[in-house]
Amino acid sequence: MILESLEVSLAERSYPIHIGRDLGTSLRRCVAADLADGRKLAVITDASVAREQAAFVEHAFGDLPVLVLPSGESTKAFHHLEHCANFLAEVGLDRGGRIFALGGGVIGDLAGFAAASFYRGIGFYQIPTTLLAMVDSSVGGKTGINLTAGKNLVGAFHQPLCVFADLDTLLSLPKREFNAGMAEVIKHGLLADEELFTLLESGPRLEASSEDLPAIIRRNCGIKAGVVSADEREESGQGGRALLNLGHTFGHAIEAVAGYGTYLHGEAIAIGLVLACQFSERLGNIDSATVDRAVPLLQKYDLPVRLRKPLPLDSLLAAVRKDKKSRAGSLRFVALEKIGKAVTVVGIEPGLLEELFVGVGAAQ
Repeated sequence: MILESLEVSLAERSYPIHIGRDLGTSLRRCVAADLADGRKLAVITDASVAREQAAFVEHAFGDLPVLVLPSGESTKAFHHLEHCANFLAEVGLDRGGRIFALGGGVIGDLAGFAAASFYRGIGFYQIPTTLLAMVDSSVGGKTGINLTAGKNLVGAFHQPLCVFADLDTLLSLPKREFNAGMAEVIKHGLLADEELFTLLESGPRLEASSEDLPAIIRRNCGIKAGVVSADEREESGQGGRALLNLGHTFGHAIEAVAGYGTYLHGEAIAIGLVLACQFSERLGNIDSATVDRAVPLLQKYDLPVRLRKPLPLDSLLAAVRKDKKSRAGSLRFVALEKIGKAVTVVGIEPGLLEELFVGVGAAQ
C-alpha cells in the first residue's frame, strides 16, 4: 500500500517516489506492464537482500532473471560492474531493457551505473531496502563505483524511472544499518530543515516500525528532490546540490582510509557531520551550542562522533585532497550558517583541517 508519494521534477525525466508497505503488488504490476511492452527485464541485488527478502523477490519479480552479488561496500568495484554487464548481455537485455536495483546504496549505485553504461544507457528502477538508500542514495540519479583512491570517483548521472521504497523491507534490517541511515536524516535537518531537526531531537527514537517513519522519509526525499530539481548535476557555483554533501568530504576520507566496510557509510558521515559543525564554528558561522545539539542527536542513534581507532592524519589529508567535490584545484566544503541553512565554502586552512581531524582521534 502506497502511503506517501512525491515527484522529482526534471522535465521529461521526472519520476515518482512511492513510499509505503507491502509494495510487492505494485512492483508486480510494473513488471507486468513492461513485459507487455515486450521489454527484457532483470533484477540486481545482493546476498543479504536475496536471503532476507526471498518472499518479496518472488512475489514482486516472479521468474525474472536475478543477479545476486556479494553484500558490502567492496562490491562497488569495476569487476562487479563487469559482472553486471555480462549478466545483462547473457539474459538478453537490449536498448529497451530495464533493471530493477533491489538493495541498499551499494546495489543502487552499482546497478544504476550498469544501467547508465549498458548500451550507453537503459532504464532502471530503484527499490531501496535500507533507510539510508530510501532517504538519500536512491533519489537524484547519482550512480557509481569506488576506487582505491576514493569513494564514487567513477560514475554517471542517470535518473531512475521510479523509486519504490517499501518500509516492510526495513523490518529485517540490522539495527546498526538503520541507525546509519539516520545519519542522512539528521544531515537533511541540519542543512535544510530546522523543524525536522527539532522533531528528531524532541521525539522518540525512530524504529523501522514507527508510525511516523513514512512521513519522515517523505520529508527527507522532498528536501533532496527539491535540491536535485534545481541543480541536477551539481553545477551551481554556490550552494545547490553541493549542499547535500554536508559532512561528506570528511566522511568519505574516513571511509577510504579505514578501508571500505570498516565504517558503514552513515557512520563515517556521522563523524563527518561533527567535523562539519566544528568547522562551521571555527568559521564563526555557528556557536558551540549548535555543535552541542548535533552531537547528542547522533549519539541518540548510537552513531560514532569520533574515530573508533586512530587513523593516520597524513592519509586522511591525502584522501580529502582527492575528493571529487574539488573545483579548479580548490576543495569545496559545506558549512552551516545555522541549523536548517548551509553554504558552500571554498578552501580551508591546512592547519585547521589537521586540527579538526586530530580532534576526532586522527594519529599525527
